Amino acid sequence: MNQPEIKQITLPPLNITIHADQKVSLEWLHQQPLPVNNQPPLPKLSDHWQQWIAVNKLLEFPDHVLVEKMVEQGIDVKLALEAVNQATNHPYLQAGKQFVQLLQKVESMLTIQSQLASLSEASPSIDRKPWVSRSEFLESYYSRNTPLILTDILTNWRALELWTPEYLKQNYGQAMVEIQAGREADPDYEINLQRHQKTVRFADYIDWVVSGKQTNDYYMVANNRNLDRPEFKGLLNDLEIFTEYLDPTQTSGCIFFWYGPAGTVTPLHHDPVNLLLAQVSGRKLIRMIPPYQVPFLYNHIGVFSEVDLENPDYRKYPLFQKVRPIEFILEPGEVIFIPVGWWHHVRSLEPSISVSMTNFVFPNTYEWKYPQVKR
Repeated sequence: MNQPEIKQITLPPLNITIHADQKVSLEWLHQQPLPVNNQPPLPKLSDHWQQWIAVNKLLEFPDHVLVEKMVEQGIDVKLALEAVNQATNHPYLQAGKQFVQLLQKVESMLTIQSQLASLSEASPSIDRKPWVSRSEFLESYYSRNTPLILTDILTNWRALELWTPEYLKQNYGQAMVEIQAGREADPDYEINLQRHQKTVRFADYIDWVVSGKQTNDYYMVANNRNLDRPEFKGLLNDLEIFTEYLDPTQTSGCIFFWYGPAGTVTPLHHDPVNLLLAQVSGRKLIRMIPPYQVPFLYNHIGVFSEVDLENPDYRKYPLFQKVRPIEFILEPGEVIFIPVGWWHHVRSLEPSISVSMTNFVFPNTYEWKYPQVKR
């Protein structure tokens, strides 16, 4: 008697067996891996490099330049080519290009304003007047975003005579004040303002200021808000609020006390509001830059420029060579109107006291969008 026939059919990846009793069994064949190239797969590019590619693509650098730079830094040429090609066609980058084009239009308009201003043979300057009426101040300066130096409006300020180190020490020396300290060890001391807050006895701080040492290491600045402290309210009685321009009922959080040694520096920045800066004692060297030059100022964070105005690195910041600062010395008894958005850099030439005020009778609140660009 013949044995029942067993049939086998191979259909990769299965081996099918049909038994005599018509039962079927299935068996997976042992698969061999598909042949691959001898080269390993390309590694993934880091987020840092992907961001670098995106930024430089938006800046319209040619692809071959990006690849060359990446290869110089040790990145495999195939990986560099693949990453640049992927970025070029990525929908995120295409969307970003639209916003860059809008930004470029704004920058081109500002640059044209700067080019036109540079045609003048006269050096840029700021008007100096004894005083102006409210209407003239509003029409000619405040509404036109134009600075002004006022030379004779502090004549009734008792502070000009009273605020000597001895007077401040005798009347307010025991009060505790907030200052900025340890600034010289931090190139970003203004950005990192909170890290440098320190509370000291006012008399001790006065001794530091009058010691004769030029330093930028400690400074009592507007953000320390010392005139809002109850123990210092008496200092406000030594001032006269200019009712032509300022609202005497709005002083809290609007009048600020600056006191420091020779050598203090407020780096290049702009304020988010209009302000008057009154010089009570000492002299300050002030450099101001109009808002339309912002495309050349490397405004990377908030209201600050990345450039050290006193020692600019033109290789790192080549556009800054186009900047034309207006430079002047603010003398005791003078007031400078600094319009909103005007960039300024301030160095104290002597131990100095200043008072800044923002409580104008005109609207002085603005909506800003600030950059936060990582360096």
